[in-house]
Amino acid sequence: MSSAVVNSDADLLDLLRVTGPLDVSEMANAIEVTATAVRQRLSRMMARGLIQREAVRAGRGRPRHRYQLTDRGLELTGSNFTDLAMALWHEIQSIEDVTLRCELLKRVAKALAKGYFNQITGRTPEERMKSLSDLLAERRVPFSVEGGTADEQPTLTAHACPYPKLAEQDRTICKVEEMLFTELLGQAVEMKSCRLDGDCDCQFQAK
Repeated sequence: MSSAVVNSDADLLDLLRVTGPLDVSEMANAIEVTATAVRQRLSRMMARGLIQREAVRAGRGRPRHRYQLTDRGLELTGSNFTDLAMALWHEIQSIEDVTLRCELLKRVAKALAKGYFNQITGRTPEERMKSLSDLLAERRVPFSVEGGTADEQPTLTAHACPYPKLAEQDRTICKVEEMLFTELLGQAVEMKSCRLDGDCDCQFQAK
């Protein structure tokens, strides 16, 4: 595997997902970079809780260290379930009972929030928005936070849609995202602009 393919932390995570545990020299050979460069990236990802190290002893002498993905790392690299998500979404939207359908969507938002909640830090809505923005960035979904002044509530801006194919077919997903952010921030959030309406970005503002 060439360095042109594995040229980011995300790609190194993908490498470990495919191959299983590797040591520094094996990773360096696979991506054709120096061992020092590999160690720098490993240190960064270990600090984020994405990779863990284990010592492997083979006879006398110093043990070899091998690196593998943590559960959190596995979640990041194995989260491309677009087809499954689309199929499940269409089945939910086919439910004729409007009340039941809305309740199910609320439960989906709460379930998503439960998975993320312990990873969100901060006491104020702005602090929690920034923490959420960082978490989404790990999933390669660019968000930013603006405002948070005495005269303006903070705004969470999505610079790319997390569900592009789905949103184009059904804008209900935008409402689910609004409910998700409300759960995670502990404060009501309202969608103020949407790319589907011709706006530059999708924006969610704390009420």
